[in-house]
Amino acid sequence: MLRCMSATRTQVYFTEAQRRRIDALAEAEGVTMAEIVRRALDVYLQGEMLDPRPALAVTFGVDPAAAAPIRDEWDRG
Repeated sequence: MLRCMSATRTQVYFTEAQRRRIDALAEAEGVTMAEIVRRALDVYLQGEMLDPRPALAVTFGVDPAAAAPIRDEWDRG
């Protein structure tokens, strides 16, 4: 994937295990290590920005048999 972008050079330290895994992915996909890191960061940042309200709205009340214990029955141990 060719990206046209303005880039900022950034130095990052990886553990040896992280570096081996990144290198293996980059080789398997035929891209640079930097591209693997950018893709992973894009996925991470996208997940951070997701709004949970739509998912909660469609799942609310999905199990009509679900019952919450009476407050007096709570285990407060």
